[in-house]
Amino acid sequence: MEKLTQQEITRILALSDAFGPSGLEDDVSALVQMELEGVMDLTEDRMRNVRGELNPACSGPRIMLDAHLDEVGVIVQAVKPNGTMPFLPLGGMTAGNLPSSLFALKAADGRLVKASVAAKPPHFMTAAERSAAPGIEDMVLDCGSVSDEETKDYFGLGIGSFGVPAVKASYDEDIGLFFGKAFDCRIGVAAEIETLRRLQGQPLPSRVQASFAVQEEVGERGVYANYKALQPDLMICFEGCPADDTFQAPYLIQAALRKGPMLRHFDRSMITSPRFQRYALDLARANGIPVQESVRSGGGTNGGRIHTEGVPCIVVGIPVRYIHSHYGWCTAEDYRAAVDLAVKICQSVDEGVLASF
Repeated sequence: MEKLTQQEITRILALSDAFGPSGLEDDVSALVQMELEGVMDLTEDRMRNVRGELNPACSGPRIMLDAHLDEVGVIVQAVKPNGTMPFLPLGGMTAGNLPSSLFALKAADGRLVKASVAAKPPHFMTAAERSAAPGIEDMVLDCGSVSDEETKDYFGLGIGSFGVPAVKASYDEDIGLFFGKAFDCRIGVAAEIETLRRLQGQPLPSRVQASFAVQEEVGERGVYANYKALQPDLMICFEGCPADDTFQAPYLIQAALRKGPMLRHFDRSMITSPRFQRYALDLARANGIPVQESVRSGGGTNGGRIHTEGVPCIVVGIPVRYIHSHYGWCTAEDYRAAVDLAVKICQSVDEGVLASF
């Protein structure tokens, strides 16, 4: 595989590091617009969705490329007299992963404050408590404060403060391995940006649309506003999908690192358009692009929100180990293959192909 450019590496790391839990995606939205400046005209709505068209003069089918901007995070529910903060998750987080982890909370003045997740120490637990796994309702965020006044007045935190995992992304160029938070779906955001940059200025049979949507992790809420504005005929949903190669039986591994993007036939939100799915799979194999296929018992994507509007959709998922936790791993080659496939689709889908779906 040709190595990633330094621009791509820097972009992926910056997207991973950006602060953007569901509901407060402002920084990620701004970063996307900066990365596509001079490539296409974009608009941002009041939810912080970003959208636009790469080649609006084209009369061909409208293909909406979509990736969600938000990451799983937390929101402060209250402040206790001792300064600690009960919290709720933004998106699906497993309680067992949280104790002793570190979050960055955004203060009222915009600075980031570190806070650790604390549960009752074993020294103070009853025998029954030691044998039971704590739930999120048993945990608090602790920024080192000793009173509610200090939490609010000095640290600038209170009800409604947002937080994300406090993790710094890195890249091992020798083996093409990324480490960091929020690759669900920032690696998908990066793939969409690179796809749009590669298609810029090309004569295309389709009108390529960009959708960068907010609040996917809390119910695919933002993408519908982009759909209404763009009215696409087809949708390619980029995702950072859960890799399964470290815990599934070999015959069930369907999203392994270094095997290419995962094209999902089924999850709890969508039965993928079988005709569009087959077209994408055949196109990938004809062009030597590695891909994987999956059928998922859980999960859901923005495609699940839009396919019910009569828009055929495929999911191009870049495998990420341990999504919805603090620490994820994904690879350059899977990202690059996702970009290659999306570019080929946009270069080949015309009115005749659309009619076949």
